Amino acid sequence: MKHFKYILIQLILGSLLLTGCDKYLDVTPKGKKLLSTAADYDQWLNDQLLARGSGEPYCWSNYFGDNADIAAITTPPTQLYELMYTWAPQFSVDLNASTAFWGEHYARINQFNTVLLGIDDAIAATGSQKRSLKAEALLGRALEYFYLVNEYGKPYDSATAGEDQAVPFVTSNDVTQEVPARSTVAEIYKHIIDDLNAAIPDLPVDNSGNRFRGSMAAGYSVLARVYFYARNYTEARKNAELALTMGKAEMINFNGPLPSTNLLSTHPDVIYGRMVIGQVAADLDFMRSFAGNDLRVRMFYQSTDGFSFTTRGATVYFPPQVNSILYYTNAGTSVQEMKLIIAECAARANELPEALQALDDVRKNRFPAASYVRFESADPEEVLQEVLLERNHELPFCGLRWFDMRRLDKENRMAEVVRYDAQGNVIATLPPHSERYTLQIPIQVTRFHPDMPQNP
Repeated sequence: MKHFKYILIQLILGSLLLTGCDKYLDVTPKGKKLLSTAADYDQWLNDQLLARGSGEPYCWSNYFGDNADIAAITTPPTQLYELMYTWAPQFSVDLNASTAFWGEHYARINQFNTVLLGIDDAIAATGSQKRSLKAEALLGRALEYFYLVNEYGKPYDSATAGEDQAVPFVTSNDVTQEVPARSTVAEIYKHIIDDLNAAIPDLPVDNSGNRFRGSMAAGYSVLARVYFYARNYTEARKNAELALTMGKAEMINFNGPLPSTNLLSTHPDVIYGRMVIGQVAADLDFMRSFAGNDLRVRMFYQSTDGFSFTTRGATVYFPPQVNSILYYTNAGTSVQEMKLIIAECAARANELPEALQALDDVRKNRFPAASYVRFESADPEEVLQEVLLERNHELPFCGLRWFDMRRLDKENRMAEVVRYDAQGNVIATLPPHSERYTLQIPIQVTRFHPDMPQNP
């Protein structure tokens, strides 16, 4: 079998040029020329590229979700976001174009690999510093592979994960080396989990000064997310609880004062931060699912129809224009995500008091205290449905809704999703169990290796 030689050259350079972070393009193959001390590697991990979320800057994967609506879509779709919105097989036919998702993830993986390959030889570095920086690089790389396997691999299914193709697991930072074949979904998940378990003991105890950097709580939070999307709800809950007990993060109560700065890296609810700018027109049915007194509606959404939710395109998730303190959306992990993981896992285990408490821990911070009513139910399915609804309300446009749709589709919980043009004509559908729930490998990648297996 041929190898994917030179794939990463196009992907990494394209992604770095796209983001404007081309200052590392002249690094020698293993970064040795510029990186020599612990301080060098520490600064390398502060690169702005590593603080950005998937699909940056606007978290493009939001357009895959059923809570987005492009009322004025071009027919046929032509723009990048329109092609994503209609689940097109490819988002660009330009063979020289940068690749959405794939390229940015491998560019960041290349930077984390540079640390992993070079830190042991660093000078002016203690053993503790080397172990800590290596752990942070393992954590960051694991998060990037989490996105890749959930974009280009089928939704996790324990019965088929050993055969389902995912992505190449690249551990080199030399872009001229041959790249391995696509690993399976099971193999990538194992790599991610192994790296996280190896990283956690050596991660810093506290990252409050810069929550874009790693910590033990961050490691547990990513591990919780990984197990959650593998539908291993027992391990997901255990690690979510560890993420909360091991760290200092706490939710922001929307009844009280907000943080004093819009620097996401300092917001107290962030466990392991990744910043994106949210700007998505919201689906009318989605907006109608909010309670009338939900504080999030007017804190995160603009409306030109008086929040009546009667006009398509009138309500837009756009925090930068609504509240300057909440300018950036966190695509990384947070206290609220961990609480909702605990709530859902407990509901699935029929442990309703625990599920209701974790759910309440989130909701009570999102409604006016004077009018707040705690949700109560003794029906496990009703509790689960409320948790799923709350998850969509709390984490609507940070890139996770698409992954939730994939996960829930495996449980026959996803109805057909329909896209309409401005006149109400159907222009695209996503039926249950559709092949479009898995992205095709970009043609900019397969051009370098026509024998690479393509997703349907």
